[in-house]
Amino acid sequence: MTPQPDRAARLRAVVDRDGNTCVWCGRAFGPLLLPTTEHVVPRLKGGPSWLENEVAACRRCNSERGHRSPVDWLEECRRRGWQPDGARLGRALVALDEAMAVRGGQRRARPYLDGQLRRLQRRSAA
Repeated sequence: MTPQPDRAARLRAVVDRDGNTCVWCGRAFGPLLLPTTEHVVPRLKGGPSWLENEVAACRRCNSERGHRSPVDWLEECRRRGWQPDGARLGRALVALDEAMAVRGGQRRARPYLDGQLRRLQRRSAA
């Protein structure tokens, strides 16, 4: 298994991969709005610090989300009138699911991730 890049390198990779906007509120990053890495599956729920489990978020969104699930926070962002990127969140959840299938482990994160994928699919179908 190859080692993961450090935090700064992961942040650059996530912004390069996903674009220069916050996944939750849709605001563009710039000198006054710096990106942070946001764990889709929180570390508290067993989420790894892998690129597949990280998206770019502004500090406000990262901080306010706390330990809320990604789907709950996505819905809250919509209620607030923000422009969250549900498709990007879905891609991140699927990529993490695929990475966990290949790498193994992450027993604590698997049921949480499966539940989030099901909830997101139900929301998309409705």
